[in-house]
Amino acid sequence: MTPRTNDTELGNIEPLLENRAIDASAPCRIDFGGTLDISSLHYPLRRLAPTTVNIALNRRTTVSLGPATGDRIRISSTGFADAAFDPSAAPYDHPLGLIFAVADYFGARGVHIRIHSTSPPKSGLGGSSVAAVALIAAFSKVLCKMDKRALSLDQIVLLAHAIEQGVAGVPCGFQDQLAAAFGGVNTWTWPADPDLRPYSGRSLITGDAVGRLDPHLLVAYLGVTHVSRDVNNTWVRQFINGSSRKNWHAIVRLTHDFADAITRWDMPAAAEFMNRETAIRKAMTPQVLDDAGDKLAASAVDIGCGARFTGAGGGGCLWAIGEAVSIATLKPVWEKILAKRPAAGLLDCRVDATGVT
Repeated sequence: MTPRTNDTELGNIEPLLENRAIDASAPCRIDFGGTLDISSLHYPLRRLAPTTVNIALNRRTTVSLGPATGDRIRISSTGFADAAFDPSAAPYDHPLGLIFAVADYFGARGVHIRIHSTSPPKSGLGGSSVAAVALIAAFSKVLCKMDKRALSLDQIVLLAHAIEQGVAGVPCGFQDQLAAAFGGVNTWTWPADPDLRPYSGRSLITGDAVGRLDPHLLVAYLGVTHVSRDVNNTWVRQFINGSSRKNWHAIVRLTHDFADAITRWDMPAAAEFMNRETAIRKAMTPQVLDDAGDKLAASAVDIGCGARFTGAGGGGCLWAIGEAVSIATLKPVWEKILAKRPAAGLLDCRVDATGVT
C-alpha cells in the first residue's frame, strides 16, 4: 500500500531546482535566562513567569537548495565534511543529522543543501537551530512553488524545535529557533499552559532604536567549541533532584530585572543583573567559563560591564553589555586577552532586527 502524501511532502525536487537555487537565511543570537526555555524547568516554575531574553545578531546562516543527482540528499556545510545519504537513510546522530532529519520530514529528494554560516561552528550562538529554521523556510518556499501553502513563522519555530528535540533525544529549548525566526531584541515567556502556544514574545526595543544597542554590546569567540547538551543536562538534573531550585528562582527574577533594565536603557543595571546571573550559573557548573573566559569576565566587571557566556557556555562565545564608553574601554582589553589563544577573537556583529528571510 502506498503511503498517502500530505501538504508538506516534496518528493524529488531536482527538476524544480535545476534553473534556480532557493535560498533562506536566519540570524544567530546572544542570550540571558537560557535553559528556562526548556519545559523541564518552566512548567514547575510557571507561577514565577519564567522568561528568556535574546538578541539576534547579523551573523547569519544561509541555506541554499540546489539539485542533486538522483534521489540522494547531499549536504555541504561550513566546518563539516560533506555528507550524502539516500532518503530516510541518514543516521540522525551524524554531525549533520538534524539537517537530514528536516529533509526527511519534508520527504525531500534530489536536493543538495548548502549551508554557509558567518558564525564560528559550535560557538554557542544557536547555530544548528538557526540552520534548521533557515532550511525549513527554504523548503516552505519550495512548497509555494508547488502551489502548496507556505509555513507561518510560528509553524517554522514549532517544527524546527520538535525535530531538533526528537533527534537530540533530550528536552530542548525554544529560544534559538525564536531568535532565528523573528530577529530583534525580545523577551520570551513560557506560559506552560496546554491551551496556549508554548511561548509568548515581547519586543524590548523596536524600530530604529534597535541599532542604538550596538555600541553597548561586545561579543567574543573563545576559540574553543562547546557542546551545550553536557551543561544543560547537568542543570536539568540538578533542578529535577531539587539541589538548585533556589538558584533558578533567582535566575528567573534576574532575567525579569535584566529585561526591565534594557527597556529603560539602564545599561549599568543590566550589567549588574548579568553578572549576578553568571555568578549563580558558574557556582552550579564551574566549567561554563574556562581560564580565558574567567579573565574576560573579570575584566568586564572591573570596567563596569556585565559579561555572560552564550547558550550553556563551556566554550563558544562570551558577550558583554554596558555603557557605550565602558564597552569601548573593554574592547582593547578583550582583544589583548583573546590574542593569546589561536582562533579566538572579537566578532564583528550588530543587532539584527530581521528574522528568517
